[in-house]
Amino acid sequence: MKVSYSISRSSSEDIDSTAPGKFLKGDSSIINGSEVAACLWPPARGNYVLDAYEDEYGGIIIKSEGLPWNANEFASSLRASLSQWKVEAKKGVWLKLPLDRSDFVPIAVKEGFKYHHAEQKYVMLTYWIPEGPCLLPGNASHQVGVGGFVMNDKNEVLVVQEKYCASTFAGLWKLPTGFILESEEIFSGAVREVEEETGRSEQFFAACSPYFLTILQIDTEFVEVIAFRHAHHLAFGKSDLFFICMLRPLSSQIKIDELEIQAAKWMPLSEFVEQPSIQGDNMFKKIIDICIARLGKRYCGLAARQWMPLSEFVEQPSIQGDNMFKKIIDICIARLGKRYCGLAARQVISKFDGRSSSLYYNVVEPQDFNCQGT
Repeated sequence: MKVSYSISRSSSEDIDSTAPGKFLKGDSSIINGSEVAACLWPPARGNYVLDAYEDEYGGIIIKSEGLPWNANEFASSLRASLSQWKVEAKKGVWLKLPLDRSDFVPIAVKEGFKYHHAEQKYVMLTYWIPEGPCLLPGNASHQVGVGGFVMNDKNEVLVVQEKYCASTFAGLWKLPTGFILESEEIFSGAVREVEEETGRSEQFFAACSPYFLTILQIDTEFVEVIAFRHAHHLAFGKSDLFFICMLRPLSSQIKIDELEIQAAKWMPLSEFVEQPSIQGDNMFKKIIDICIARLGKRYCGLAARQWMPLSEFVEQPSIQGDNMFKKIIDICIARLGKRYCGLAARQVISKFDGRSSSLYYNVVEPQDFNCQGT
C-alpha cells in the first residue's frame, strides 16, 4: 500500500517572497511545531539548504515562495539540500515550481526529480530518498463526470444536441452531461451542469460523446444517483467515473449556448428511447433502461444522506462518534435483510469508443431481483 502524503500549502502571510540578499522572514518560522530562526539569503554562489518544512510522514515540502530567482543558485542549493536531507534520513521531497520558475524544471530533473502532476500555474516534482521503490502517492487516477436524467410531468426527458459533431453522431440527442469541478459534490455538480454554461475545455476530450459536455440553463434539484459507469484508459490514459443522476425540474424554459449546443428540448421519453443511437448501444441503452426502471419504482437509486439509525454494531465505542461509518454499517445490515439493493458491476461495450466498461447499477431485470428497495 502506498503511503498517503499530505501536502500542506503555506500561507502567504507565513512566507514572504523575497529576492536574494533579503531576509526570508522577519521573525522565527514554525516547522513541525518547532521554532526555527530566520535565515538570510546567501550570496548567489553560496550553498544553503532550501527553505522547507517536514510533513507528517517524514518527507520534505520545499516552500516555493522561498525559492531563489537565480538558476545557478537554485542548482547548488538543491544539491546541498538533498545531501542534507539524505543525512537526516528524510523520505519523499516535494518541489512545487510556479510558472515564473519553469526554467528550474530541467535542473531539478537532472538532480533526479520526477514529474508528479501539473496545473495551470505550477508543476509538482518529487524525489524519493530511501533505497527501494518510491512510496509517494501517484497523481489523481480518475476524472469524474455526471449526467442528468431530467423528466417533466409530461413524460418528457431533457435532451441536448451537440453543434460540433463527427458525422457518425450527427443528429444524436443525449442527456445533459459534464465534468465535476474540484471540491464539488456529485449532486451539486449534476445540478450545475444542467443549469450553467460549462465544458468548453471538455469538448477537446469527448466531443459528441453521450457521456460528456453540457451547455444549457435550466433549474433542477437533485433526487438521487441512479448508477455509475467505470471506464479506463480514456483522456490522457486516466480512468473515468461517470454518475447518472436523476434530477427534478424546477423550471421548463430552456436556454442554450449557441456556440456549443445545436439544440436542446423536451423530448417524449418513448421517442428518446427509440433513437437508433440508443437502441444500438448496449451501454447507453442499459443506462436508459435503469432510468426508466427508477421512474416505475422498480429500481432503487442512491440518495445523498448523512444520518442513519444506530445498529448493534455501531454501538462499539470505536465508531460511536463517526456518523459516516454508522451509515455504512447500517447499509450493509439492510442489504443482508434484503431491504437495500446494492450496485453490481456489469461489463458492457459501447460503440462510441469501442471499449469495455464496468457499469455499476442496481438490478433491473425481474429475474435478477434478490432485494426489495424502499
